[in-house]
Amino acid sequence: MQRRTKITAIVFGVFVFLGMSLLLARSLVGTGDERALVVDILEAQASGDAEAVLAGLPRCARDPVCSQVTTERTERLARDGEVEILNYDPSTQAAFTDQTGFARVAWRTESVRFPVVQCLVVRRQGPLTGGGVALISISNPIGLEADCAP
Repeated sequence: MQRRTKITAIVFGVFVFLGMSLLLARSLVGTGDERALVVDILEAQASGDAEAVLAGLPRCARDPVCSQVTTERTERLARDGEVEILNYDPSTQAAFTDQTGFARVAWRTESVRFPVVQCLVVRRQGPLTGGGVALISISNPIGLEADCAP
């Protein structure tokens, strides 16, 4: 094999490796972004700020029924203290394509020690389509052992 062919093969291999690593890293970062958005929604909900909850759920904010239900839920779940995440199951570990799924979160505050478990519908984009995360809706509290299956 000629020297030029070897160098070309090595450069191509490094390029492919770096490209795949970048795509993988971008898809894995989405889980952290998703969790951060969920924490923001829960903090707004616990503080009783329905406007902030709806700002984090723009699709829901445009639907009058979803908006009303979310506002009422926010009023019911308002409580003092910092939100503590007890358990978080993301909608997916790594999204390589656009996906919509359920995230499950168990949380509580210092003032109310009994946990609240809720499901969120999450839209995740793959790394080739932007890698974004959008929260679609949040459920009423569910049972402590309940799943988020549709």
